[in-house]
Amino acid sequence: MTTKTVLVSGAGIAGPSAAHWLHRVGYRVTVVETAPGLRPGGQAVDFRGEQVKLLAAMGILDEVRRYETAMGDQTVLGLDARPALTVPGAAWSGEVEILRGDLARILYEHTAGHTEYVFGDRVTGLTETADGVEVTFRHGAPRKFDLVVGADGVHSGVRAAAFGPERDFRRDLGFGIAGFTAPNHLGLDHTSVMYNEPGRGLSVGSHRLPDRLHVGLVFAADGVEFPRKPAEQRALLAGLFADTGWETPKFLEALPTADDLYVDSISQIHLDRWAKGRVVLLGDAAWCAGPGGSGTGLAMMGAQVLAGELAAVGGDHVTAFAKYEARLRKPATVGQKNGKGAGNFLAPRTAAKIRNRNRAYRMLNTRLFGSIFLKMTDRAANALEYREYPALTAA
Repeated sequence: MTTKTVLVSGAGIAGPSAAHWLHRVGYRVTVVETAPGLRPGGQAVDFRGEQVKLLAAMGILDEVRRYETAMGDQTVLGLDARPALTVPGAAWSGEVEILRGDLARILYEHTAGHTEYVFGDRVTGLTETADGVEVTFRHGAPRKFDLVVGADGVHSGVRAAAFGPERDFRRDLGFGIAGFTAPNHLGLDHTSVMYNEPGRGLSVGSHRLPDRLHVGLVFAADGVEFPRKPAEQRALLAGLFADTGWETPKFLEALPTADDLYVDSISQIHLDRWAKGRVVLLGDAAWCAGPGGSGTGLAMMGAQVLAGELAAVGGDHVTAFAKYEARLRKPATVGQKNGKGAGNFLAPRTAAKIRNRNRAYRMLNTRLFGSIFLKMTDRAANALEYREYPALTAA
């Protein structure tokens, strides 16, 4: 196959994963990222079963394990802010768990030697021609590529340019999510604590850095407008959690200086198709599932499938994109079903629902219901079987 060029939009997880596999089958890859550099922080992401096989095939499993969170049990507080129960760490951490920022750095370092990375820019327009796609950028000069992969998340610029406005495909689930790091004034050591009040959830946990805590917030967001400017995001969170108890005021003190703040709605993306001509979508840009939907692992597996199908048909993108979608569509639907109830589970809207959720948590400590829960959490991770493609294993 002659060398072809591919533009991948997004340098998070899906984009560098695509760069890894597309390079392996002979493509010359450029990755463009809106942010000025790699995005730090982020939620912990876990891998199970079939997805661990993928990490091994990419040659990064050992490094992922070196940076795993190694989280222990989670303490769930009652409405009185006292410990109510303990949830086994294995329920959430899978076979290996790593902070999103650490994973993004590993993937970047793994691909930077053969991939052109362009930070601080984004796609603004796509025009398909007989032999490629002419791409315009916010800052850079126009360029032409053989293929374009939109791996730029729920607010994908590639999707907007090729398929239409985000409002046509995004389904908000009624909750918001936020995350940032703060000083570990609780002295937690590879453990986490969860606290709820009606419509608000706060989880804090220590990972590899003993002096830092990752703070996660989930909140009912009916009628909430989600700003993009960091100062406005900080003001939104400070207002929503201003009267929240336990240690919440102390964590909010870290908001003004948090350089890894993430705030967004919990939303899903639903499209009838993921490809249009020479443009294809991957990961959250195509099927965002939300928390609990195993989206990170499936996006990485999708990158392998995309490259494998392209190689299997000699670069015939029409056939390859159709086969890629045929393999990923059902697993993505499973992930969306798993993620649909995440907001109600993490931030129940009433005190009664919080108590009911905690009763369900307690059942995880029993052998029967604990095994059922693990099967449910493994379902999304194992919805797509890892398959070796000859062109990828021979490279």
